[in-house]
Amino acid sequence: MRSHSAKPAEPAGSRAAGAAPDPKRGGTPQARASEATLRHPHRPAQLHPGAWWLWSLGLGTAATRTTNPLLLTLLIATSAYVVATCRPQTPSSHSYSAFLKLALAVLLIRLVFAVALGSPIPGTHVIITLPELPLPHWAQGIRLGGRVTAESLLFALYDGLKLATLLVCVGAANALANPSRLLKSLPGALYETGVAAVVALTFAPNLIADVHRLRAARRLRGRPDRGVRGLLQVGLPVLEGALERSVALAAAMDARGYGRTADVPPTVRRTTAALTLGGLLGVCAGTYGLLTAEGGTYGLPLLLAGLAAALAGLRLGGRRSLRTRYRPDRWDARAWLVAASGAAVAALLTLAAEADPAALHPGAVPLVAPTLPLWPAAAVLLGLLPSLIAPKEPS
Repeated sequence: MRSHSAKPAEPAGSRAAGAAPDPKRGGTPQARASEATLRHPHRPAQLHPGAWWLWSLGLGTAATRTTNPLLLTLLIATSAYVVATCRPQTPSSHSYSAFLKLALAVLLIRLVFAVALGSPIPGTHVIITLPELPLPHWAQGIRLGGRVTAESLLFALYDGLKLATLLVCVGAANALANPSRLLKSLPGALYETGVAAVVALTFAPNLIADVHRLRAARRLRGRPDRGVRGLLQVGLPVLEGALERSVALAAAMDARGYGRTADVPPTVRRTTAALTLGGLLGVCAGTYGLLTAEGGTYGLPLLLAGLAAALAGLRLGGRRSLRTRYRPDRWDARAWLVAASGAAVAALLTLAAEADPAALHPGAVPLVAPTLPLWPAAAVLLGLLPSLIAPKEPS
């Protein structure tokens, strides 16, 4: 009898669904799709890091135009909400909480200085009277201790809260924008300066990430991670890790030919230097003209001409930089909207400070309760636009 070998069973739906192998391309459509996925992995859309920095600088500029604690608190809440909804899953994104703690420390230090060293703000509502230390005659204007009034504390609170808001806005930029991605968008002439700035900006986030990692490791081993003892035992590994990271960065930069420049004609070098230096002088002269009453007529044209010359010089100087950009970030419509929202907040609060200075700068003498002006508060809420249009990573 002739034995018949059984054919192996085919996967369900393989032939029935028309998934026959393609002799020209090889493999089934499912296999080709898997291969294409491996070759071109899905990369989630990301916003240009420059847009995040412009947005945060706009909020910081708005914070400098007011001392109203309600508006400053609204600016902090706006930046915190955008960071909570839009920050990527990177080590630098966890630095926002450290900036919040730093802002709180700055506010407390400002209040302590107002209590211990006194304040030039006069007041009649005395809270406490501290023992005053006598100082020599050459230290006139400085006192240690004495009366602490409610007016002086309120003035110190307004002043410290403004500085704290600036720190929070800078922390939002550090959490939302990856400095390494921002470096790719710089002109070639500023590449070396940008590398130094990126290394300086990434030092604090990497240091904070190392501290969190080492504290978690100590907790898993049942060792103390708080107090002076825990801080001393964590500090040495953190410094050692920073040194190893610096050595690895230097080796990587040397291996990639950092600092290598291309040969350009002497005429191009001289033209680049003249345009850059002349443009910077024009920017300085134009800014001075805008800040003075006599130079209002020539200030703006000189500023624009200086900016154009400086940009032309930077573009020519980029010819000396031998570098390529891998997957450059695109400045799309969403980046324009995010940057415009921060600029709109800064512009509207600047106009509000000129139109109604009493609402944006509540007085401490006499004591008055600050009120929330409606349309400046609505202008601050424009800073929430990135939470609606910025791409978000899947959780």
